[in-house]
Amino acid sequence: MASSSAISGVQELLNGCICCNLVGQLSDALDALAHDVSPDRIVVETSGSAFPATLAMEVNRIAQKTGGYVLDGVMSVIDVENWNGYEDTSYTAKMQARYTDLIVLNKWELVDGRKLEDCEDRILALEVDPPTPRTKSDKGWVDKDIVFGLDAKLAKDIGEGQRHVRGHEHGHHSEVEVLSITLSSPTESSGVDLVKLEKLLEESSKDEIYRIKGILYTASPPRSSTENKATPSEVSLVPDALSRYILNWAFGRWTFTPVSLDSTHTTPMTSRSATPLTSGQTTPFSAVDEPTLRMTIITARYESTKWQKRIQAGEFIALENVIEGSLSVKRVS
Repeated sequence: MASSSAISGVQELLNGCICCNLVGQLSDALDALAHDVSPDRIVVETSGSAFPATLAMEVNRIAQKTGGYVLDGVMSVIDVENWNGYEDTSYTAKMQARYTDLIVLNKWELVDGRKLEDCEDRILALEVDPPTPRTKSDKGWVDKDIVFGLDAKLAKDIGEGQRHVRGHEHGHHSEVEVLSITLSSPTESSGVDLVKLEKLLEESSKDEIYRIKGILYTASPPRSSTENKATPSEVSLVPDALSRYILNWAFGRWTFTPVSLDSTHTTPMTSRSATPLTSGQTTPFSAVDEPTLRMTIITARYESTKWQKRIQAGEFIALENVIEGSLSVKRVS
């Protein structure tokens, strides 16, 4: 979404865990941003149960080597509405809380006061001393003075975190499994089959699938879960005109965010880049080579194989008008 807003300083690190096997690529990405963009601030966004200490150590290592970076702080976000049943007081969660400077409570407006209190009680059960500060988002927004005003307690005692990293690397990947999906078309005018894609979104169980994220091209406007079925008048009047969308699915709800096609041409390297599984390098797609769909599915442990087989069978992902495309479904962690 940052890339689609013509923000040039974006580097994507895909197909792996940024706090484990992509740490080295993080160093390369930071160097590239510093050299090409010279930003005042760099924000590193992870997802899932990230382990901040590993990332902080890498930033501090580069800072000592180059003198070009200062670790500001670490934020963690909790989905208050959906945390019940997913809350975690394990050792990994305690380490994440310990090396977090600020916890942001998101979607708290969607629950009653009792559920909010229960969520905060579970945070206190992590037994971080002193307790990690908390703040509330405003319908997903957090003031920039809060985001850029952290005080990086993590940086002061990061040396203690080194003894936890190796054990984390062995256990972190067992918590989730990740599928990387790519669908390519033989022609530039073929979009994603929305009927099949919506079937995937509707049938995905929140007990088996945690998140679905993707970027795709389609000739008709896709429907978010809060919208009614598209009517014929809403379908594109130009049959060969494709539109670009970002898909975000979580806990049984999903949204499609339109992305201007013009913005992809203003920042071709950053907005159309991916990290191949084997190369370890960031390679830009050309306008023709960009896949019709790129998607990441994060599943619960032991659940990815079933969904991988169903997707490979063409049950959920295909090109419209029965056009034969190239589908790749890989388990990456």
